[in-house]
Amino acid sequence: MVETPNDAPPPQGSDMDRDALAASPFGQVPIEISITIGHAHPLVSELMALQEDSVLPLDRRIGDPVDLTIGGRLIARGILKEMDSETDTQLAVCLTEVVELKAGQ
Repeated sequence: MVETPNDAPPPQGSDMDRDALAASPFGQVPIEISITIGHAHPLVSELMALQEDSVLPLDRRIGDPVDLTIGGRLIARGILKEMDSETDTQLAVCLTEVVELKAGQ
């Protein structure tokens, strides 16, 4: 039998894959995503001299993308945004790039 486009399996990452995952027990497992806004590289002597109100420069500038990682693995990049709620202003990330993960990575 020849597969027609209607019979073809959905591409990975499709709505059907996401719906199936959301319905499975694994879809309800929380994960932690780390957002890295930059790194600092002080000397040990500079680190020892830090005190309240010290400024530690990072290797990124305002407006540079931030990295989103899970388990130390890069999954996406984005930019920081402010998100207003009824009671507070919250920091959020707007995704600008999603890294294509390959099976077995």
